[in-house]
Amino acid sequence: MRLVRANAAVTRQLSAQLSADHGLNLSAYEALLSLAGAPDSRMKRVDLANGLLLSAGGVTRLLDGLERDGLVAREECSSDRRISYAVLTEAGRNKLREASKSHTSQIRELLGGLYDDDELAQLVALLDRLPGVDPTPASCEIDS
Repeated sequence: MRLVRANAAVTRQLSAQLSADHGLNLSAYEALLSLAGAPDSRMKRVDLANGLLLSAGGVTRLLDGLERDGLVAREECSSDRRISYAVLTEAGRNKLREASKSHTSQIRELLGGLYDDDELAQLVALLDRLPGVDPTPASCEIDS
């Protein structure tokens, strides 16, 4: 129960700050981050949904909003009409770069105030052992 509560509290705090500062929720931020780390800054929408742990409908709603804001573009596959891609736009890359600076600072401030460097390393190692956790997530560092 503590893990669920800790996750909810941290998620709520970081999401509120991202929303207030940049108009993004955590799912939108993570989608932009995933696209930035993908080859050619594009991914099949279904692969993005799986990576974000969203349903097909959930990723559609998320990407529709990002497309309306000009942060992501939809690209159809020329050889298979069932496949479509989400592509990070230059505006999306700029928004991600801007949001990453404050978001990573907020994470450091939140966790750095609670844990020393050794404890943070231990926390990361412990979380990496949880089932379904990718121990090599996309970096928050965005190329300038």
